Amino acid sequence: MSVISDYLITGLSYISRPAKQTLIRYSYQLRGKKGLEIGGPSAQFSLMGGAPVYLFAEQVDGVNFSNETVWEGSIREGQTYRYHNKTGYQFIKEAADLTGIANDSYDFILSCHSLEHVANPLKAIKEWMRVLKTGGLLILILPDKRFTFDISRPYTTMEHLLNDLRSGVQEDDTTHFEEILKLNEPGFETSSASPEERELILRNNHQNRRAHHHVFSLELVREMLEYSSCNVLYQKAQKPFHLITVARKM
Repeated sequence: MSVISDYLITGLSYISRPAKQTLIRYSYQLRGKKGLEIGGPSAQFSLMGGAPVYLFAEQVDGVNFSNETVWEGSIREGQTYRYHNKTGYQFIKEAADLTGIANDSYDFILSCHSLEHVANPLKAIKEWMRVLKTGGLLILILPDKRFTFDISRPYTTMEHLLNDLRSGVQEDDTTHFEEILKLNEPGFETSSASPEERELILRNNHQNRRAHHHVFSLELVREMLEYSSCNVLYQKAQKPFHLITVARKM
């Protein structure tokens, strides 16, 4: 597709789907800018997604925790991060440890259904804010537990996340695994998983990262970001199971 047709598709979507207009406007603000996506590339930031950042951005780099993931398959560090019709730099790093990426490197940060897989969310957000320029945007999308297998789990509290930050919780943390096995609805990200298979997935979570350590509400996300020196600009629960937040680093 040509750039003109891509813009035409987005323009028609803007007109015909009013619910998408705010996120399209925020995405357009990122035209010509350089960003970093944690755990992508994600369909929600694609041409047909709710926030078509890939269309407008000059460059998007990516971060993933391993050369092998359940979601992306085999990946390698280098100029291999492919999104829309563009290419960025693929980093192999933990979401909560972006060592090697300079302070104030990026105009925006993207994260879609990634932070729930991180054991220490406030530590991760602190790192994201370190590499984000002052005034830069964060577009954060998390699962809405009401429509996922986390439906029976209690919402995480800000106090709990602060304790994790103070305690220096790492990615091998197993604190929530008993709760997950007890309260997750059948499926655990795979419709055919037996209780034994679910337990094995958790036992190997440090390698596969499939567990949702925490359960988020829009209120909790606001608390987290305000604690992390962000101004929350927009929040919305969007079908089928997204909690969307746009915030600006102060």
